[in-house]
Amino acid sequence: MVNKLIGQGITVGRSDQQFTHEGHVYAAGTHVVSLAQPKRGVIRWLLGQTYYPDNSYTRTAEGDPIRPYDMSADVIAEFMGVRVDPVSTSVQAPLSVLTDWIDPSGTVSRGQQGYLVSTQQNDAFKAINLLFETGASMRRVDIDAGRARAGDFIIDSEVAASTVSEVAEETGVDFMALNVDPSDFSHPIERQRIGMYQRYYGGNMDEGWTRWLLEDFEFEYSSLLDPDILAGDLADTWDVIILPADSKEMMIGPSGSNEGRGPDPSSTPPDYRSGFGQEGVEALEAFVQAGGTLVTFSEAGDLAIDEFGLPVRNAVSGMWGNEFWSPGSTLKVEVDTSSPFAHGMPEKALATYLANGQVYETVPGARSSDVRRVVTYIDRDILQSGWLLGGNRDCEQSGGGISAARAGHSLTHWL
Repeated sequence: MVNKLIGQGITVGRSDQQFTHEGHVYAAGTHVVSLAQPKRGVIRWLLGQTYYPDNSYTRTAEGDPIRPYDMSADVIAEFMGVRVDPVSTSVQAPLSVLTDWIDPSGTVSRGQQGYLVSTQQNDAFKAINLLFETGASMRRVDIDAGRARAGDFIIDSEVAASTVSEVAEETGVDFMALNVDPSDFSHPIERQRIGMYQRYYGGNMDEGWTRWLLEDFEFEYSSLLDPDILAGDLADTWDVIILPADSKEMMIGPSGSNEGRGPDPSSTPPDYRSGFGQEGVEALEAFVQAGGTLVTFSEAGDLAIDEFGLPVRNAVSGMWGNEFWSPGSTLKVEVDTSSPFAHGMPEKALATYLANGQVYETVPGARSSDVRRVVTYIDRDILQSGWLLGGNRDCEQSGGGISAARAGHSLTHWL
């Protein structure tokens, strides 16, 4: 985050030693950003809790909210999970002004049984993916054991020390010494084969951003096109399939009308129409039944919910404006850190809710074993930054931000 501030021409200082300010003790290395500089406005917008204005300028004459051009909050400190303490007086401490980007190297301590990598570290998964590329043998911790926490990664002692050091230097990830046999509290892991759906028509912004994210963290993936899905036997080629945010109609394809989305199907030759149809839906369901993992983002979850008969629903479906409105806000959530999907996360966190996002709840009569809530919205005062209308009713009563539901022998996730 500090590098992003420096890149915008913001002056950032770093403390040379421990200091006390306004009753709080700060360690050496704490970063300090003063508002007494030309970039005051952008600093306040990027680092401070913000509330989008709700007044006659942001609503129509009828009282409906006007959608912001982009997000209603841009607090990168909240997006990146960085603690920022606002202070009311100037910091009086020995500070060194940073003149270049920070490029920290991780530390390496080799143990008799290998290395331990905590998933609490930002680039832990990037480090593991880089090690996968070298053919390294690795395991993942199942239960807390000594200094190891569930979800942590274990790198075999036979992996060359020079390889580990190179990854630590590139990613800034620390490798701790492991001196106990991990076989009783961990399992071996292999690189997952990831496929991400890419529809033929137009372009999908969420798909592009997800590709960038996977590439940034060194995940291997391949684009999954309509013919690939229609070929069937998906579990033979992929372990995980991602459906980026998109309407069910755009993914399945037109059924005689364009449903208000995309081109009129009658104007496009059959060979060039996008969508995998009902046959593709059945192929995805067979993939899940065969043990594959299907991950859906935002409105793409409608496909799994509607077509697979899952015991959940979108509690804010069809709501808009004063009923429910959150055009890019950070909301307070609670995380079930015992879930493998949330290892390394804190129990209380922030999540970014985008316009057209979904809020999940289980349907009446659903068994608790069928659905597991991984991330839920807190009971009250949900909004951290941005603009939220109707959320105190809908999010609190429903609550599911990220859920996992069993569909046969595997899991379907919604984010």
